[in-house]
Amino acid sequence: MSNLAFDQNENMNTVAQNPIPTEGGEQLDDIRPIPRVTIQAFCETESISRTLEMTAQDRRMAKAHVKVHMGGIPAAVDFYANAPTPNLIVVETKKTGSDLINELGHLSQVCDAETKVVIVGVLNDIVTYRDLMSRGISEYLVAPITMADVMTVITKIYVSPESAILGRTVAFIGAKGGNGSSTISHNIAWSISSTYQTDVVLADTDMAFGTANINLDQDPAQGIAEAVFSSDRVDDILLDRLLSKCAEHLRLLAAPSTLDRAYDFEKKAFRQVIDVAQRGVPYVIVDLPQQWTSWTMDILASADEVVVTACPDLTNLRNTKNLLDKLIQMRPNDAKPKLILNQVGVPKRPEINVSDFIAPLDIQPLAVIPFEPALFGTAANNGQMISEADQKHAVSESFDKIAQILTGKAEFKQEKSNSFDIRALFKR
Repeated sequence: MSNLAFDQNENMNTVAQNPIPTEGGEQLDDIRPIPRVTIQAFCETESISRTLEMTAQDRRMAKAHVKVHMGGIPAAVDFYANAPTPNLIVVETKKTGSDLINELGHLSQVCDAETKVVIVGVLNDIVTYRDLMSRGISEYLVAPITMADVMTVITKIYVSPESAILGRTVAFIGAKGGNGSSTISHNIAWSISSTYQTDVVLADTDMAFGTANINLDQDPAQGIAEAVFSSDRVDDILLDRLLSKCAEHLRLLAAPSTLDRAYDFEKKAFRQVIDVAQRGVPYVIVDLPQQWTSWTMDILASADEVVVTACPDLTNLRNTKNLLDKLIQMRPNDAKPKLILNQVGVPKRPEINVSDFIAPLDIQPLAVIPFEPALFGTAANNGQMISEADQKHAVSESFDKIAQILTGKAEFKQEKSNSFDIRALFKR
């Protein structure tokens, strides 16, 4: 294995210039998705093993295949004596000096030439670090390590600095059908594209009943169905052909909105389409139907942000709590999903007031959008966005504020609610 040949004349490019691990907690937001690589780890302590197991479950690692073993370098040597080596080996060791070099020498004899090696050690010493780098080690981390440390190292090894930055994906889903999640997602996509003059792709994934083409006054012959059913050959050229131009910076991947066929998809059916879209624009807005399927769960789990739209009634409250709890479980290393309360203040309709609604959710809504049937109805019938129908309306300003928060142009401050807690209603 040339990367671990211990040739003093062969000095690989270092992944980092300082062996001291990052401090200050997990910083995962800026870490890009890890490509499709195989990674195997051999640990000596439960803490490092646990960190690597948690890292493997993060959404950014969805394409990578990770296996964590115990036993350190000796176990790795025994394992690879009769097995091919993966793209990357992570080994934890408490050895230092000549003992460490001897162990790595044994490892080098059973590793393939292309395999990269990352060491997690105990000695925080720059001389040791430089010595290991000169011997072909890809990186040396000092225990304890964090998930951010691990993913940052893998990113620097396998993601080219020249590669285009991936766009952010924001997935919208309603807690109940008819909540207006689709309308809100369309308006947010419009607001981001028009306010910041930034390219946005809006993907309508409700194949049978999607409304983005109507709301944006489009009638494309092709759209997201062609992309998903041909996902094995989707690239930027094909995707560009399927996108419909709605405005200067807004493109629509429209749903067919027909009942000509059944739209049953596998779990990862939309991954390639979204991946290609992310490489082409800064923002991808995904309008999800109010369904709980393997593919909607996959999109929600892998999105950079998730926005749940709810109306202030008891069914919505139950569904929202279930959704938030599940999403937090699915996305343990991400910020909490965002919440938008819509259609608030319907005349003569009994409602849960906003403070009581959010109390059991432990979350503050991004916005509370009032019931405005004339405004939304007029915009929908004319194929317009709310800002086109009435740019100065408070609802239009709310959409602009939401767009600011989702793009990071404004800070959303989460406040604790002191309202009456009705969590007891949802204990099972």
